[in-house]
Amino acid sequence: MKLIRMKYTKWYNIMKDGLSRNNPIVIAVLGICSSLAVTNKVENAIAMGLGVTFVVMASSATISLIRKLIPAKVRMVTYMVVISAFVISVQLFLEAYFPTIAKALGAYVGLIITNCIVMGRAEAFAVKNPVKYTLIDGFASGMGYTYVLISVSIIREALAFGTILNFRVMPDGWVNWVVMAMAPGGFFILGLFIWLIRELTHYYESPQGAEQ
Repeated sequence: MKLIRMKYTKWYNIMKDGLSRNNPIVIAVLGICSSLAVTNKVENAIAMGLGVTFVVMASSATISLIRKLIPAKVRMVTYMVVISAFVISVQLFLEAYFPTIAKALGAYVGLIITNCIVMGRAEAFAVKNPVKYTLIDGFASGMGYTYVLISVSIIREALAFGTILNFRVMPDGWVNWVVMAMAPGGFFILGLFIWLIRELTHYYESPQGAEQ
């Protein structure tokens, strides 16, 4: 019974780390470029978030499976090859079934290959842990990234276009805030969001970067 409790406690802690205590965007400040570029529309944010979640789960699980076979000197190259294979599959899937979203996301889908979230989880977690924990870590990190993207995109799309998922939510006389469709608007909203979450979770840093 104690062993089962410890196992579920570890799963819970891994999930909590990815979603809040070590959130890729809010705490670790990773994936900022894509979070600014694709959050002008909710549908784009959902597609990017789910794509990153799939890639980090699949690549981390694969790396975990072969971790004992990867020579230390070529581990980064190995990560890139594995991640690239899954990113290409996501890109092909979007182009086949969601061509409009694929066009809107543009090069940012391909740039998942160099996303620090994916590479970071491979190096920090997948290469040191079994697959069962790696899948949970990948899912938590991906969902932590996704919910931030969706939250920011809801505000940006509503202010920039008066819609959410292309459904009108603002009154007819609403004047669109063009800046919210641009990267500066995204930077402003994302900055406020990071500040709000850090305040709610009481996460602070000293000037040297040490957590208080």
